[in-house]
Amino acid sequence: MLDTVRPSFAGFFAGSNPTPPPHLGTRYDTSGNFLTEPGNTVVSHLVSGSPSEAVVLAVREKMLAMPDADRLAFTPVSSLHMTLFQGIIEYRRRLPFWPQDVPLDTSIDAMTRLYLERLKTFEGFGPFNIKVVEVVPTGLTVAGATDEDVRIMRQWRDALAVPFGYRHPDHDRYVFHITFAYQIQRLADDRAAAWQALFDDCLALFARQAPVIEIKAPAFCAFRDMKHFEELLVLG
Repeated sequence: MLDTVRPSFAGFFAGSNPTPPPHLGTRYDTSGNFLTEPGNTVVSHLVSGSPSEAVVLAVREKMLAMPDADRLAFTPVSSLHMTLFQGIIEYRRRLPFWPQDVPLDTSIDAMTRLYLERLKTFEGFGPFNIKVVEVVPTGLTVAGATDEDVRIMRQWRDALAVPFGYRHPDHDRYVFHITFAYQIQRLADDRAAAWQALFDDCLALFARQAPVIEIKAPAFCAFRDMKHFEELLVLG
């Protein structure tokens, strides 16, 4: 049955990807509890109360209603966001995920203070819109709603690499997303058709009711775990 699903979707199933989920044991545990994993990041939160947020939440509820949703650890609704630029994080203290001019043992809080200072004079590139391009078991894959939005998002990422002091290996091919959940256990292969049918319906729902997802201006945030991203400085 897996040979009929999209390649990007198949990796969430045991038959095509038997390896353990990469963040299991550091970001969350087998009971779905989120663990301490401090860091900082630049994200755009959803616009609370917006029509597009209502569609996003409806899709999230459809996922939660699946009989095997207990294989996923869902984050709180308040945490929903799109990451624009990945900051530093406790369990990734190595180059090129850390600025070369700062010692690798610098505390996360000190790094957050350093970035706050560096970002005080940061000038962004204005607002942009996003759209949903795919729905997968862990959430939504998104992209710029238009070619111009794609260009603006790229400008933001390129410019943010300067104050952050690094470019991740996937800087130019980073896949934007809105995370709903993390996998505790890979989904059973015989459930692929049901999940794909659900996500095809959800993608059609976005096309009809929320072709553009409303998001807030990018903000530099600190976090202790994946449940809350505290906005410290709105950028641009």
